[in-house]
Order: sequence, then structure tokens, then C-alpha cells
Amino acid sequence: MNRSTFPKSLILFAIIGLVAGSCSFGADAPEARRGQQVDDYFGEKVPDPYRWMEEIDSPETRAWVAAERAATASALDNMAERAAIRARLTALWSYPKFGLPVERGNRLFYTRNDGLQNQAVLYVAAPDGTAPRVLIDPNLLASDGTVALTAESPTDDGTLLGYGLAAAGSDWNEFHVRDVATGIDLPDVVRWVKFSRISWTHDGAGFFYCRYPEVARGDKLFGKLHGRQLFYHRLGTAQSADRLMFELRDHPDWFFGSQVSDDGRYLVIEVAQSASTKTALYYVGLADPASPRLDGPVTRLLDGFDAEYAFVGNLGPVFYVSTTLDAPKGRVVAIDLSSAAAPAWKTPVPQTADEIESAAVVGGKIVVLTLQDAKSRIRVFGTDGVPEGEIKLPGIGAVSGFTGRSMDPALYYGFSSFLTPASILRRDLDTGAETVFQGPRTLFDASRYETRQIFYPSKDGTLVPMFITARKGLKLDGSSPAWLYGYGGFNVSFPPSFSVPTAVWLEMGGVYAAPNLRGGGEYGESWHLAGTKERKQNVFDDFIAAADTLVARGYTSRDRLVIEGRSNGGLLIGAVLNQRPGLCAAALPAVGVMDMLRYHTFTIGAAWASDYGTSDDEAGFRYLRAYSPVHNIRAGAKYPPVLIATGDHDDRVFPAHSFKYAAALQYEASPVPGSGPILIRIESNSGHGGSTGTSPVSKTIAEWADRMGFAAHYLPAGSLSLPGP
Repeated sequence: MNRSTFPKSLILFAIIGLVAGSCSFGADAPEARRGQQVDDYFGEKVPDPYRWMEEIDSPETRAWVAAERAATASALDNMAERAAIRARLTALWSYPKFGLPVERGNRLFYTRNDGLQNQAVLYVAAPDGTAPRVLIDPNLLASDGTVALTAESPTDDGTLLGYGLAAAGSDWNEFHVRDVATGIDLPDVVRWVKFSRISWTHDGAGFFYCRYPEVARGDKLFGKLHGRQLFYHRLGTAQSADRLMFELRDHPDWFFGSQVSDDGRYLVIEVAQSASTKTALYYVGLADPASPRLDGPVTRLLDGFDAEYAFVGNLGPVFYVSTTLDAPKGRVVAIDLSSAAAPAWKTPVPQTADEIESAAVVGGKIVVLTLQDAKSRIRVFGTDGVPEGEIKLPGIGAVSGFTGRSMDPALYYGFSSFLTPASILRRDLDTGAETVFQGPRTLFDASRYETRQIFYPSKDGTLVPMFITARKGLKLDGSSPAWLYGYGGFNVSFPPSFSVPTAVWLEMGGVYAAPNLRGGGEYGESWHLAGTKERKQNVFDDFIAAADTLVARGYTSRDRLVIEGRSNGGLLIGAVLNQRPGLCAAALPAVGVMDMLRYHTFTIGAAWASDYGTSDDEAGFRYLRAYSPVHNIRAGAKYPPVLIATGDHDDRVFPAHSFKYAAALQYEASPVPGSGPILIRIESNSGHGGSTGTSPVSKTIAEWADRMGFAAHYLPAGSLSLPGP
């Protein structure tokens, strides 16, 4: 229900301790068979001894997973820090959290989690937010909370709600339709859906959605995805009767999404190539919103793949589009469909020094979310380009997104910082009046801490920004533990935002640091491209320089530094550990892309080639081989304690990435005195976690308790103050 720009939204961390390295890997760790598989890449022979782990459900893999789970559980059970941390995580997690509201008809739809509910509950209320009632409670669908609500989308009149269900952390969705007044589901069920919104026609008769062809049972979770299709489902009919609207048979690995314009007159399709950041923009004219036609042609409005294009909104036949064409930090152009050639475009929002994150037409105005040195700003423009001012935010932080329609003046947006949980605010764009729809209530005392931003030089001299949050008056004598988080990829920006684990770390006396690495979107497309393909080493250099800066400036010391990253950030941690094994006291790579030579052969991996490239061409193979975590573990090197994390149902980043990385690192680390331990935490009935928003709260708290407890255990005794009873 959150309005965001495609494809960024699709493509979403008494004291007992030991000095790092004082505990060896140990003889109780499971042994993984080393097979004889060797691949030939352009004349270079590359061993892949753990290829058998790609057969996730084979008896051998299952046995290894069971043994690793037992070994990790035994090790974590002996870490006394974990219980106290888990108790405090649970206490701080227990506050209400709200999703961005959406107004449709005479109803307001939003999600709420009371604090410790495994999944957020969907509510419907009067337009002023009064008389809320539960519409869908996914917590009732599975005893362990592993069924999540996704893709909520009400019809234009608010009488029906389309929604998705995802089980066990999987990205696969099953779409349903609920009558809002009665709370009863219609018989319609749509399956084989991944990474899709529900886009209703304004007559409420049906919706557009994207799916993949049905795959063989054994390949459902982890098989390579290709052949994406866009369909229209008419209510009351079987899915087999759905109308095929669009596909790209010549490019089965390309990705696309769709949305219906606010006025109901257009179906807009945004297309992304698998190996490029450039996109295209197409549309289908639906004519009368009250009786839309579905047989119109697909008009390829912007088909040159010469820049990024994202639909912002429309006023009649004028499309407003955010683009990087001739503007690497973004601009918004107005395209009249009757004269769509570039020379006729107008530019109501020109490029500035700030990076455009997203934009929308709300209340007849253009609302633009930008980043200024990785800090959020919201500016408003008339469609004629006249600036109408900036919405003053509560402080330095992150706007999580906004909702609103072109015909409605109400803009909802979420705001948080490293020290304050998210508030949901409502602004009337006609009057400028702003109210707090929901504010945070938490036990965390933010007044004791502060966030500062520094700029440090990377290896090549590039200045990289980093947010550092710590208690006020911190002595820069190297005695504080520091948690360093990194990502650096896919044009994703990381402005300051709140997380309970960060708050608990701060309470224990830790420093939290978050650099805005190249590969992200903080400074536009040039910043993003500087961390992609053959330039990916820049990301690792930026992160290593961040760690060295924290030590050099006295925020922490080497034996008190913890490094962490998820997904693309897990790749970052794996690569950095190989290049600088002595960088930190403990490392926490989660759901990482660890086998860079084969990542594109599983699930949605082929879509990541725009950032990574692939080993299918020689140039790609050479630079991927040079940093791939699985292929560059250093024999004889002393690695710090490492806790790898993955989920057995992660169908975004194939779990075999983490399996192979853990086995290889254990094999090389075990003979080295003082190295490790190397553990892998494999969550059952769990997927990619993190930004997917489908992980049950109970599982999320348990994972963070294990990871933070592991890190605390390998810091010098007395460096952290564990939470009391």
C-alpha cells in the first residue's frame, strides 16, 4: 500500500566475554564432504567442492543442515549474553507500529502491529481514523506466525480489498479478494505470483497482476525465474481464464511491473532489463474508467533504454515521469501523450544537488522525496514547475515513503531517525495543515544519545558519508564497542532510520555506524554505478575505510568492532573478511550472495546482473572471480568469529550461497590456531527476512538475540553493559 518508485522498491541490523580469536573452531563442527566438481570458465578451472549443497532437499544436504543447526544451537546456548539481550529486545520491541494509510472511497486502510504480534494486522476505519476494525489478521492463519499479509490494495470505491498471503518467508504470493463490509472472501484465488502489486480497474471488476509460469514442484522455491507475464483477472472467473496483457518472449529474464493511473484511464508498465540499470515505460489506454477496455495496444512511450524512467502520475493525457536522462540525480518531466517526443517535454522539477528518491502527483501537485547528504527532504511543486516550498520534517532522518492520489489533497508520510521510531503524519496540501496520524511510544530514552555525520576518505580518495550514533559526551579513546553496518548496492539509499536492535546496542554502551557506500543511491546514478560490476571493489574499499576511520578516530578499537550486512550486504561482509580477515572482532553476514559465479542461475538472481554482471562473459567472470566470497577464502588466515545466517525458505537469495560459504570457511579456518568459530544459523520456515517484512516478530527477535549475543560474547570482557533483569 506504500507508494514508491519502481524498480527501487523491488529490487528493499555482570559481563561475560572473550577476546576475539580466543576460541578456536573446534572438533565438534560438522564436516562437509568436498566433491570433485570443477568448472571451466574461459580456460580457468574453478573447483566447486560443495556443488552438492545446491540440492537443498537431498539427504546429504539435510543431514549437514541438521548437524550445523545442532552445533550452532549448542554454541549459542553457552553464550550467557544472549538471554539478557533477548529480554531487552523484547521489551523495546513492544510498542505500536503503523503502516502508511490509504484512503479509498469513504474508508481508511492501514496496518498496525501492537508491538509483539508476529504479523501486522490490517484495519479499516472512517476517513478521520475513528471506529477502526480488524479487516484481516494474518496471525490467525498460522500458529507460528509464518503467514504474512502482502500487496494490500483496495478498489477505487473501497468496497473490496485485494491482498496477498506469503508463507514461511517465501516471495511467492497467493492473491485473494475480501468484501470490506462483510469481511468475507470472494472465491477468487490467483497463484504463481512474485514481486507484484494488485492494480484494480476503477470499475472494481478485476485487477492486473504479474506472475511467472507454473514451475515444477521441486523447482518452486529455488528454480530460476523467467518468462514473467502481466495478466488481468476478472472477478468471478478462474485464473485459467485471465487475460494476458503483456510479456517479453524475446527477453524472458527481464522484469516489469504495472499500475493503474489514479484516474483509471491508463495501465502503466515499467520495464527493467536484467543486465542494465536503464528502464523503459509503456502504457495501455483503458479509455473510460467506469467501463475500461482491455484490448488496447501496448504503446511503447519510452523504449530506448537510455536512462531510468519511473511513472510519477498523470493529469489527463500528461504523464509526469521521474528520469535520469540528462540528469544523473534525477528530474521530473511532463510528457503530453499527444506530442511525446523529447523536445516537447517540460521539466517542472529540474535536477538539483539532491538525489531524487521518489515522486508522486498528489492533490494536483508534484511531491518529491530527495536526499541531501543521505538525509531525507520533501519538496512540493506545482505541475507548472512553480516551487511551493519544503515540508519541514521533525528532524534529521528518513522518510519511509508516502501515500496519496492525484485528486486528493491528503498526503501521508512516515518519518524516523536512528533515535526515534516512525511517526505517521498527514498533511493537507491545499491548506498546509499537518497532523500526527500516529506517533511513536517506546521505552527507549533517546535523550541520552546523538547522531553525527562525518565524511571520510576511501582508498581512492573519494569522500564517503557515515552516520555515527552514540551516547552524548562519548570519549574517543577506543574503548567503546562499535557496530558497523553496510550495504552498498542496487541504487538503495540508507538515510537514518530507527531499529530496536540499534537502540539496544546503544543502551549497552555501543556505537552504531552506518556509512553510505558507493553502489547506493545517495548521490545519484554516478554514485550507484561507481559500485557496480567491475567497480564493485569500490564498495569493499569504502567499507574497509569506514572501519579504519572508526578505529583511527577513537570511536572503537579493532578488538571491539563488529561488522554486519544482509543480502547484498552479506556479500559485502564475505568479501571484506577475505580481504581483511583482521579487520574486526566479529562478523555477521546474513542471507548473502556468496557464490558470484552462479548467483544468476537461481531464483530471481538473473535480475541482479545490472549491478553484478555475470560469469557468462569473460570480463564478468574475471572481476567476479576476484572477489566472490566462496572462491576467495584465504587458506591459513586467522578469521574472526563469524555467525552466518540464512533461512531454509529463502527463495530470493538461494540458501546454498550461505551453505557453501560456511562449509568453505569452516574447512579453511579449522586448522588455524585462534581462528573462528565459524557458525551458521539456519532458520526453519523462514525466508529472506529484513526488508521483505514477512518474518514473524518472534523469529526476528530470536535472530537478533543470537547475532547480538554472539557478537557480545567475543568482545573484551566489560566492554558492554548487558541489560539488567
